[in-house]
Amino acid sequence: MTVSILLFLPIVAAVITALLKNGIAKHAALFFSVAQLVIALIFLSKFVPDASTQFVIDVPWISSFGIYFSAGIDGISMILVLLTTVLVPLIILTTYQHQYKNEGAFYGLILFMQAGMLVVFTALDGFLFYVGWEAALIPIYFICALWGGGNRIRITIKFFIYTFAGSLFMLVGIIYLYLQSPDKTFDIHNFYKMTLDVKHQSWIFWAFFLAFAIKMPLFPFHTWQPDTYTEAPSGGTMMLSGIMLKMGIYGAIRWMIPNAPLGFYHFQALAMILGVIGVVYASIIAFKQKDGKRLVAYSSIAHVGLIAAGIFAWNIAGVQGAMIQMLNHGINVVGMFFIWDIISRRLNTREIDQLGGIAKVAPKFAIGFLIILLGTVGLPLTNGFIGEFLLLKGVFDFSVLHYVNLVLAAVAGLTIIFGAVYMLRLYKNVMQGETNPLTATFADVSGTEKLTLCIICALVIVLGIYPQPILHISEAAVTQLVNQIGSKFTM
Repeated sequence: MTVSILLFLPIVAAVITALLKNGIAKHAALFFSVAQLVIALIFLSKFVPDASTQFVIDVPWISSFGIYFSAGIDGISMILVLLTTVLVPLIILTTYQHQYKNEGAFYGLILFMQAGMLVVFTALDGFLFYVGWEAALIPIYFICALWGGGNRIRITIKFFIYTFAGSLFMLVGIIYLYLQSPDKTFDIHNFYKMTLDVKHQSWIFWAFFLAFAIKMPLFPFHTWQPDTYTEAPSGGTMMLSGIMLKMGIYGAIRWMIPNAPLGFYHFQALAMILGVIGVVYASIIAFKQKDGKRLVAYSSIAHVGLIAAGIFAWNIAGVQGAMIQMLNHGINVVGMFFIWDIISRRLNTREIDQLGGIAKVAPKFAIGFLIILLGTVGLPLTNGFIGEFLLLKGVFDFSVLHYVNLVLAAVAGLTIIFGAVYMLRLYKNVMQGETNPLTATFADVSGTEKLTLCIICALVIVLGIYPQPILHISEAAVTQLVNQIGSKFTM
């Protein structure tokens, strides 16, 4: 049993779905995405949580250039495979109340995007990794350009230029590693064994860093994100924020730091500072937002900044925190964007000042909103807590002067305080108080909306109460990688 079925099924599903008529395509897409989740769970049931790579496929692809179709799953990849296969059917469910022109194409693109992201999360060959990276970008470009808001063309072009330019830097870095490889191969393990000097590793670090910092996005490479999240159709926004940005975080863990450890070590403090600045900057901007969807977009930048800081600390607590927080952030941010999708469909507005009192007329919706919001701000016993705790511990344990650790951890911790303040204020303004003529007729959730909210809320609570199984999946792989690469910092 190899990972190939996980990679090729969504491609076949995308082609089939794209050929189906409106009204049928969404049901087919949901069926295929649930089937993909079942397959992922079968892989999970057979997965041994050690540091090995399992379910490997490794066959020649373009053998004259040392390119192999090589992919597999270890503990780090498994978390991202679960994230992708859990969220895609949920995202498809959230779109059930929408009517799309050329529905088959819309859902086909979502499934094709899923295939690209799964290739990224499992690739063991640098060329295959790049192919998956670009394969995930193309569908979201068309999703945003064809089904987005009024300014979709201008904003989508900006998004495409940003991300494509970043990926070209990464391609240069991959090709350079290939040229330096004694065996002239794109194999990731051969890349890890190379011993380039700090000057060459610094160039490789920046080639990968630019691509991944744009994709996350990390301050100051974030300017494409708020507009794109706001103008994209809700399903596209959820794919971007819930899964696609994790490609950049995963890439930093799997490709950037291990392939250029000396380059990373040289710029480690700078990278951490950029992550912490992103936390504070995005939180301050979020305070000022009047559009609820845009507020969630900026809050996502803040949370990703903390995840990035935990990774750049490069210790077990920080990277483990990043692993579980990637999963939890994906669940929470999809939930928050779904909340705003429900509000905007019913009331035709996302302006916070125009809302109020919705809890009085939609109690089920209010409970779901509150649970997801509490997970987002990291309340104890919700899914966001353990990840943020480990990330802050990782930042505090960062190996520089103790008082610097303390300052970085304190500033990074502002994401919890700031997030709680602007999120609770958001809930108060939208849900509490008296209804107005606009919100008095707000209908409570039912059908697929209720089902989707129940699943998301259950994940928030279950992963908050008992996160150990998720941490156990990645623990061995993270420990080995952190120790293996950390030992090279003093070479």
